[in-house]
Amino acid sequence: MIARGKIARSPEAELVARYEKRLTWPVKLTELPETGGRVPDPQSPFKTVLLDERGKNLSSEELAEILGRWRDDGIREARFVLGAADGHSREERAEADLLIAFGKATWPHLLARAMLMEQLYRVTTILAGHPYHRAG
Repeated sequence: MIARGKIARSPEAELVARYEKRLTWPVKLTELPETGGRVPDPQSPFKTVLLDERGKNLSSEELAEILGRWRDDGIREARFVLGAADGHSREERAEADLLIAFGKATWPHLLARAMLMEQLYRVTTILAGHPYHRAG
């Protein structure tokens, strides 16, 4: 996860840390300043996912299907990027492999991070074959 802004010590940071510990896949959290900063070089091959209000509103199972397909196709890294307060540029959106949204509501960045980590945890459990209570 690559996110603009600092999460600091907060209840949202505790949620992010809780889900990070539960994830069985390797995860790295990178915080960048609101502007500037260097995005770390990716592992290759990789995919970029932007959290964006124009993105697809995917179910957990749909996201699991996409990430599972990427994993099976040899993608080594999926980068989930949360932009600054004004979102992503047109160029960033055009270059991304996938745009996703958590509904039409606007979410604070700190909550969006926690929600993303929860979804990534849920995806890993779905792909591991754990029963999903919303399936069917």
